[in-house]
Amino acid sequence: VPGMLYISRSCGVSNLLRIKRSSFSHNPLIEIYKPLRTRIESCLRDGSTKYFDFAVIGSGVAGLRYALEVAKHGTVAVITKAEPHESNTNYAQGGVSAVLCPSDSVESHMQDTIIAGAYLCDEETVKVVCTEGPDRIRELIAMGASFDHGEDGNLHLAREGGHSHRRIVHAADMTGREIERALLEAVLNDPNIYVFQHHFAIDLLTSQDGSETVCHGVDILNTETKEVIRFISKVTLLASGGVGHIYPTTTNPPVATGDGMAMAHRAQAVISNMEFVQFHPTALADEGLPISPTKTRENAFLITEAVRGDGGILYNLDMQRFMPLYDERAELGPRDVVARGIDDQLKKRNEKYVLLDISHKPREKILSHFPNIAAECLRYGLDITSQPIPVVPAAHYMCGGVRAGLQGETNVRGLYVAGEVACTGLHGANRLASNSLLEALVFARRAVEPSIDHMKSSLLDRCASDCWDRPVYPTSLGTSVLEKIVRRTREVRKELQSIMWKYVGIVRSTTRLKTAEQRIGELELEWEAYLFQQGWEPTMVGLEACEMRNLFCCAKLVVSSALARHESRGLHYTIDFPNLEESKRLPTIIFPCSTPMDSTWSSRQVHKQIC
Repeated sequence: VPGMLYISRSCGVSNLLRIKRSSFSHNPLIEIYKPLRTRIESCLRDGSTKYFDFAVIGSGVAGLRYALEVAKHGTVAVITKAEPHESNTNYAQGGVSAVLCPSDSVESHMQDTIIAGAYLCDEETVKVVCTEGPDRIRELIAMGASFDHGEDGNLHLAREGGHSHRRIVHAADMTGREIERALLEAVLNDPNIYVFQHHFAIDLLTSQDGSETVCHGVDILNTETKEVIRFISKVTLLASGGVGHIYPTTTNPPVATGDGMAMAHRAQAVISNMEFVQFHPTALADEGLPISPTKTRENAFLITEAVRGDGGILYNLDMQRFMPLYDERAELGPRDVVARGIDDQLKKRNEKYVLLDISHKPREKILSHFPNIAAECLRYGLDITSQPIPVVPAAHYMCGGVRAGLQGETNVRGLYVAGEVACTGLHGANRLASNSLLEALVFARRAVEPSIDHMKSSLLDRCASDCWDRPVYPTSLGTSVLEKIVRRTREVRKELQSIMWKYVGIVRSTTRLKTAEQRIGELELEWEAYLFQQGWEPTMVGLEACEMRNLFCCAKLVVSSALARHESRGLHYTIDFPNLEESKRLPTIIFPCSTPMDSTWSSRQVHKQIC
């Protein structure tokens, strides 16, 4: 296929043609959510099949923003794996980038995005996002989102690494939480939206219409009642977030196990650019804190890019500043450059973390800009106004995902994507700071019109629910067997994460990637053999097991994509091909296949179509 690096699965290529272009103790979000319960629980009594015009998988900024728009035209189910506020959006500290200052320009924002993306960005997508971004911010403000303002009464715009201007709209260092609060409040007041918490998406329901795959909804496991519920919908939006937990240290919340990407891959969706995993250069290094945390964190605590944007300096443990050795922009370089610089220092010096120092700035300014970071560090005896912060890189953001067109459409009819689960082409080989919330807002909005058109031209087939076998929760295996399976699955998860960090981390090589491919394949087969020895059957589902199959699926997509790219570009750096190659400035594409070459459980949908 011209214009693409691709990994052919030997069939299903024609599907691509549908794509038109190559922690505070008190959390206010919990309070907002409580009144939703009555409405949700009454809906839960309606049986094991539910019918909606729109099914939205995920409750971050992309899912909620989309739900609020399509709810004007039909019924909406927002399906969320944990509490509705538990998403990457809620953890986003830095802000949203948009051109809101007279001295800034759309062209400048585009240029910064394309440079950070190592010239792999889709220019049409970049233009759309940078142009429409300011209106999306204004919509949030109109909905009640409260952002910081300067003394002049205008929005306070921060600057972050890779940006040539101040253009980051923020709410101190808790921007994502504020956006999530405003959106959830609006969702609460919308009678057409039903939120299903603790509902885990298992697999998309699909059928074939000639050469075209069609999405009809999704099978869901209620992780509290262990009931499997079938959601039949005219339109499905995947807004399920990222895949940070394929690595041992990640800033992502525990829900980020790549469920949407894996489900879409199994449903014949085209996947793109999975080799480009962004490691945030500065997550809090617990080992360097004066008081050690009593238990291991489920996700690393993020030290926002804005600390460096506000003048923070990186030092090694001998208090030697090192970033000027790696890039003329020093601490303000793009994340891939800064992460590699830190990684190089750690390896050369055999140290566990480096230091990020903002203490030379006025105390009042530090506390007003970074209250959340200051409070978290103070819990462990560290005063950031007088002491440097210990930091280490952590898996942060997946630039690849389900390949999407300019309106969030995929090659699967009736399936749209927005947010981190999608690969729109905006980020290219590396995401520019604070462009992720922006992309989620823009594409959630752009997916609305085609979704409504599709909904209006579709009928809900009440008989469709019986067209697939139903997954089952394995109660029949007994409590002791299920506990053994969960224990072993947790061990396997740690083993997979260890392989990914050791062989598919910030700096890669062909030998290490092939080692990872082999070891992941062996580990997966060993785990599946263990499951089936315990009496597990292919139609059985449980939270830990299904997350594990999704992690395996996504890890394999990352490794195979990385092996296909014979150059170093953006976030993908390999010592065997250390240079940029203009001839390889192409997206990596993984095409679907109706008969997967490997027949592991993670590569197949749980249900079989029976009509």
